[in-house]
Amino acid sequence: MTTITRFPPSPTGFMHIGNARTALFNYLFARANKGQFVVRIEDTDRARHSDEAVQVIFNALEWMKLDYDNEPVSQYANRQRHIDVANELLAAGKAYKCYCTPEELEQMREDAKKEGRPVAYDRRWRDRDESEAPEGIEPVIRIKAPLDGSAVVDDEVQGQVTVDNKQLDDFILLRSDGVPTYMLAVVVDDHDMGVTHVIRGDDHLNNTFRQNIIYDALEWNKPVYAHCPLIHGTDGSKFSKRHGSVSVEDYKKEGYLPEAFCNYLLRLGWGHKDEEIIPMDKAIELFSLKGINKAASKFDIKKLENLNAHYIKEADNHRLIDLISPFLKDRHNIIISELGLQRLDAGMDALKDRAKTLVQLADESKFYLVDTPLTFDEGAQKHLTPDSKALLQSMLDTFKDMDGFVHDEIEHKCRNIAQLEADGKLGKVMMPLRAALTGTDKSPSLFEAAEILGQEETIKRLNHAIAYIGSNSVQ
Repeated sequence: MTTITRFPPSPTGFMHIGNARTALFNYLFARANKGQFVVRIEDTDRARHSDEAVQVIFNALEWMKLDYDNEPVSQYANRQRHIDVANELLAAGKAYKCYCTPEELEQMREDAKKEGRPVAYDRRWRDRDESEAPEGIEPVIRIKAPLDGSAVVDDEVQGQVTVDNKQLDDFILLRSDGVPTYMLAVVVDDHDMGVTHVIRGDDHLNNTFRQNIIYDALEWNKPVYAHCPLIHGTDGSKFSKRHGSVSVEDYKKEGYLPEAFCNYLLRLGWGHKDEEIIPMDKAIELFSLKGINKAASKFDIKKLENLNAHYIKEADNHRLIDLISPFLKDRHNIIISELGLQRLDAGMDALKDRAKTLVQLADESKFYLVDTPLTFDEGAQKHLTPDSKALLQSMLDTFKDMDGFVHDEIEHKCRNIAQLEADGKLGKVMMPLRAALTGTDKSPSLFEAAEILGQEETIKRLNHAIAYIGSNSVQ
């Protein structure tokens, strides 16, 4: 039998990080078992539906590189099939029409609350004849849930879970307006799509017992269930915006690589020994349901940053240049020129060793791509003072006379200036030089950066910094 897993998101306008992990686990299990990973859009809520919201889901799957094996299914498009199944259950005596008025249902709720009972439908139409139906009331169709005994789910993560059937009500399959409920639709769609394994959050565990009533009534084989604990914040509460970004799109915009994001989601509730760095091909090789933790996992942005830094260091330089190009354009209005591309090619190894995100990488690459005169940020301005002007002038004079402008020689000259003019403290020389060449107080190896910029450009930037210090803008 072919293993088939599914990812059935609702189009809400963004892909939640919890949904992304669910998609990843389903994808990995299917690939690990040489099966199929299928996608279904649960779009029955037409009031909130939009094509843009659906596209967000597909964009997230594409970015995460979770390729699926089907033409994605629309749950809404299957509504007639759901209606037919509800009527089939009705004809078989396994479901019934309920003619309760809204007022009667409200009274049931009020009575239950007063008596301290769970709020549930009291089954008053379960065995009544339809001839007693009041006029003007369109009925709902309800399942006939078992009245005694217990229900058992053998879950691959939670273990054996048992519920007293008295806790399960005769829930609605078809609303009075003829619209199928989620509970019915998901069972019919999973069956028709041949889903063998349902891997989802443990907030759906209660739904599983109700859905199994439908499976049993239709005499369909149930899937294997694996209910994964939810993702929590570092404080142990349910993950929300106060703990970090909640959508996949946000992490893309914040400069995380998809391979780092997937690696982190994998480790967020699943493990294999002490391994932390698990690329996708290895994840497919190792993944099993037995590795899913029973306890809720805690989202830690620092761990994600560290993983992202690792994957940036490992990434191909030309790929990184392509990836940071949109950030450079959007954040700094910079389009990479041929000269800029040559500089980035030469400097990327040092740049990527420092970066935790693509945003940081773009920001710290900017100095290679801008023309003189530079704009000096607040950090740079602190080092471009009258006290540093003489040091910058000495560097300017020294660099003009150099025949070979390579980083070893540049370092040697700077150390000599430090010995002669800065009490031997190289930092007193380096910080104004860094400000002059980069416009900021943070950069990769400055001697290498100066070599990449070249003698002529370095001299231009030193001249500009010296003029800046002497201008009226410096108090």
